[in-house]
Amino acid sequence: MSDTSSAATKIASTGGPSLFGVTAGGALTSLAKRGDLALAFGVMAIIVVLILPLPAFLLDFSLAISITFSVLVLMTALFIQKPLEFSAFPTVLLIATMLRLALNLASTRLILGEGHEGTDSAGKVIEAFGNFVMQGNFVIGIIVFAILVIVNFVVITKGSGRIAEVAARFTLDAMPGKQMAIDADLSAGLIDENEARTRRSNLEKESSFFGAMDGASKFVRGDAVAGLLITFINIVGGIVIGVAQNGMSFGDAAHTYTLLTIGDGLVSQIPALIVSTAAGLLVSKAGVEGPADEALFDQLSGYPQALGMSSFVMGTMALLPGLPAIPFLLLAGGTGGLAFYLTTSRKKTADDIVDAQEREAAAVPVADEPIGTALRMDELRLEIGYALLPLINGKDHKKLTDQIKALRRQIASDMGFVMPSVRILDNVQLDANGYVIRVKEVESGRGDVYVGQLLVMDPRGDQIQLPGLHTTEPAFGLPATWIDEGLREEASFRGYTVVDPPTVLTTHLTEIIKDNMAELLSYAEVQKLLDELGKEHKKLVDDLVPSQITVTGIQRVLQTLLTERISIRDLPTIMEGIAEAVGHTQSLTLITEHVRARLARQICAAHMDADSAVPLVTLSPRWEQAFAEALIGQGEDKQLAMQPSMLQEFIAAMRDRFEDAARAGEVPVLLTSPGVRPYVRSIIERFRPQTFVMSQNEIHPRVRLRTVGTV
Repeated sequence: MSDTSSAATKIASTGGPSLFGVTAGGALTSLAKRGDLALAFGVMAIIVVLILPLPAFLLDFSLAISITFSVLVLMTALFIQKPLEFSAFPTVLLIATMLRLALNLASTRLILGEGHEGTDSAGKVIEAFGNFVMQGNFVIGIIVFAILVIVNFVVITKGSGRIAEVAARFTLDAMPGKQMAIDADLSAGLIDENEARTRRSNLEKESSFFGAMDGASKFVRGDAVAGLLITFINIVGGIVIGVAQNGMSFGDAAHTYTLLTIGDGLVSQIPALIVSTAAGLLVSKAGVEGPADEALFDQLSGYPQALGMSSFVMGTMALLPGLPAIPFLLLAGGTGGLAFYLTTSRKKTADDIVDAQEREAAAVPVADEPIGTALRMDELRLEIGYALLPLINGKDHKKLTDQIKALRRQIASDMGFVMPSVRILDNVQLDANGYVIRVKEVESGRGDVYVGQLLVMDPRGDQIQLPGLHTTEPAFGLPATWIDEGLREEASFRGYTVVDPPTVLTTHLTEIIKDNMAELLSYAEVQKLLDELGKEHKKLVDDLVPSQITVTGIQRVLQTLLTERISIRDLPTIMEGIAEAVGHTQSLTLITEHVRARLARQICAAHMDADSAVPLVTLSPRWEQAFAEALIGQGEDKQLAMQPSMLQEFIAAMRDRFEDAARAGEVPVLLTSPGVRPYVRSIIERFRPQTFVMSQNEIHPRVRLRTVGTV
């Protein structure tokens, strides 16, 4: 011993290295600064305790460390904001379990080896726990210990283990989706590269944490089983050793060794129960932000009505015969007072917020509206009466604004035309249930709809035989009736078409937009369509505009197509047709006719019937010749100059033929020669605008035709 001391003194005096790379006098300071060395030293100390005997006073100190460490783990789990802030918990759980098992083994060695000397042979801590719980009766001690083990093993450990298992499974399953969401946010520019890297790192840590928690929960389970086995061994082994080897009576041996064993079990199981509770708090807190106290109190007090009902139940129970009234009355008063306090405080907070907003609004000076705003014009405006406001502000998933959004997308998909946004205003000068649709602030349609009712129509055009308000459908002018919602099933049973108020209004708006698409297609919108063409078509646009045709000329061609409800979505083909036509003509009418021929497949597909054939009403040679002879003018500048009597005869023949086709269930198109098609269309659109007029050049070679009549 003296040689060792002198050697240590020489090393310290010469400044040479010791076993840990520091001088002997600075060993504790080095351990305090080097956390890795301290952790390694602590783990090695636990392993040494498993092998070497531990004196009673050191066992007391170690048991105090175990209890303190468990309380520290529990408090940390309570105060952290998110579970990932305690990602080292699985490692901590392993160390705490190993520490308790090592101390169990050390205490077992003392109990079995020196238990015959008295109840303090295994230290004061074990003796104190045993005396406090047993109260002189070892049966009570065994029962209390068994209940603690059951609570820890069956309830807390099993539940937290299941939560950890499910959380790990769902976290791993959700990883690909979360990674794709991060990549999508990064691609959309919502986050930068550093934020994406941080989110990916947190995602990896989350999956690793819950995976580790799934396995670490088995430590607690095994610790509980080990506690049961060690307790059983200590009691049986202690009684055998005390009676057989140390000459004790069976009663004294049972009392002494039971007290020591139960005390040892409690000292180990109480820290195990604390750590198990911390594990349960940690894994069950996966979706909760903030400390546990804030999360619990905020959510439990989030609904004062619940506290009020609890107070009512407690007060009712206090009146039941046989139950102590004072505890239930105190609880009823406490929960009722808390409910009243929360209600009044929240109302006061809401009032303060409103007052603050009003003060801020009053403090902001009202800026004069620029006079230029008076010159702005709404391209589409919907004015509604006050009774129709629920269509805008209602909570119904079919509310009008959602249907208008869907309408904009549908028209863009069908016609290639992006309609302007619709401005919706309430107009007190209108009838309560009336509405007006304005195009460039000029009235284009009006009607009445009734919130809470349904509009029904007979597909055959007959009057509705149901009680209600008879009216005319605003979009197509068909006979219709507004009925109560309770008659929906009966109307459907009779084969009527049933439409709700938002759909009635949206349908009317759709028809008005389609009738005015040409007027709504502005120069700026055409330029935007050209700019949004793909890169492969940019060269074509550059060659055409403005050297061969202006943007205004392209706008006129597109407007002409939209007037006859021909989709301009295939803009590349339209531009190619314009490029072909401008080489030999500058007439916008002839350019448009050539573009229509390029769109033959699309035009024919839009007018096919259920049998995939295009029904036709052909123009007879007599009328073909009559229109050709009525054209006056030189070159490309021609006009139609037909006698009024002949026009009246043509209109009457057209109306009769198409009405006959309609009665037969046909919706045919009128087929003419290319030279007279524009002029025939200019006559027909005045009395039958829904009739489509196509030329022979617009018939695709692969389309089947079916002639239903001749004019």
